[in-house]
Amino acid sequence: MKLWEKEKKTEQEVMQFTVGDDPQFDRLLAPYDVIGSMAHAIMLGETGIIPVEESVLLNDALAAYYPVTLSGDFQLAPDDEDIHSHLENLLQQKLGEPGKKIHTARSRNDQVMMAMQLMMKEEYRQIIKDVQLLFDTLVSQAEKYKDILIPGYTHTQIAMPSSIAVWLGAYAESLVNDLQVSAGIIRVLDQNPLGSAAGYGSSFPVDRDMTTNLAGFRDLQVSSASPQLNRGKMESLMTFGIGTFAQTMSRLASDMILFMNSDMGFISFKDELTTGSSIMPHKKNPDVLELVRAHCNTVQQMPAMLNSLSANLVSGYHRDFQLTKEILVPAIRKIRQCLSMMNLMASSMVPKEKILEDEKYSLLFSVEEVNKKVMNGLPFRDAYREVAKEIDQGRYSPRHGTAYTHTGSIGNPGIDRIRAKMKKTLTDIEIRPANAVFESLKNHYHYLDTTN
Repeated sequence: MKLWEKEKKTEQEVMQFTVGDDPQFDRLLAPYDVIGSMAHAIMLGETGIIPVEESVLLNDALAAYYPVTLSGDFQLAPDDEDIHSHLENLLQQKLGEPGKKIHTARSRNDQVMMAMQLMMKEEYRQIIKDVQLLFDTLVSQAEKYKDILIPGYTHTQIAMPSSIAVWLGAYAESLVNDLQVSAGIIRVLDQNPLGSAAGYGSSFPVDRDMTTNLAGFRDLQVSSASPQLNRGKMESLMTFGIGTFAQTMSRLASDMILFMNSDMGFISFKDELTTGSSIMPHKKNPDVLELVRAHCNTVQQMPAMLNSLSANLVSGYHRDFQLTKEILVPAIRKIRQCLSMMNLMASSMVPKEKILEDEKYSLLFSVEEVNKKVMNGLPFRDAYREVAKEIDQGRYSPRHGTAYTHTGSIGNPGIDRIRAKMKKTLTDIEIRPANAVFESLKNHYHYLDTTN
């Protein structure tokens, strides 16, 4: 039975179209809908909206079902429109009359938003762990190969000397910047929508601050109209946040593809991480990196898709919001896959040594020659012209030594400071784990057992 179903049956064709792919995505929402329902059931009992004894029954039944929703083969029943109907039907079958009371003082609108935001927070928490792993790999590789110099490029032309430490340190620091963006987004996601009902509150004396604390949210979406107004926007913000990680990885993948090219050969990967050609036996193709780049570029388009979905909607609920799952969930899956694969590639990367000893990179040191003349008293613009003339007339003979000492340079890549930045950034991000929230809700009425 559907939550909204009355006496008249909806046409089957209409049902199929309106339900769409929801059952597929609602399998992922199931554990979070259980958590949200447990918080709601406890609040109903604590405020006297339903008897405490029935609140305990609802909470215990939901707690017992939580592990089922985490199982890989969890499925919705054929007659269930969504996870919300599934849970209510289950509670009615198990508890009878008390099971019918779980939907008291809430709407499917605030129920799905509760589950969605709990899911987004938990997925963000897992993504941040994946980002940390990639960050640790990049800085470890930077420190391991800190003395290996590579060419630096501007306009894809050789420019100045760089190093593995400077190159990888830059991408590690970019991940820190991405996390700083995500910290603000997580603060927005971490606001409880429950109690807003259909978007206009309820005549029941609900305690929204209680469900905020019970469900592990940091704050409350105060106005009852606010949660509906933020639907689509919340999802868009999350995809924007993970899109910054995607942009960082896309550019790193492009660098690696270029640097492993046989004409450059700055880095290499073991054969097991590359693919061959159907007709060219010598090929070692960077298919993994190319697909990481492609997936990451796709993820970066997701915010625009979500913005388009809700951009011209007036306030209040619209069925359009159902489609946000179809954009958000694949984005989360792709970013986690890409973070995993990029970590695998980065950890196995081996740089070539003595790259800059090749004569074709001699012009990389032209700036060094200019700087040496400046240090000897020549004005910079005159020194620049002298070296340019030496190059044009074939008299340029660079000395390959470098004297970079400032923070973030070849001689002082500042990896420790980048690590410290990451540590500080992570302390600003607090997401209560979903399992910890569940355990707290499960044990909420434990004190009743000790009184018997």
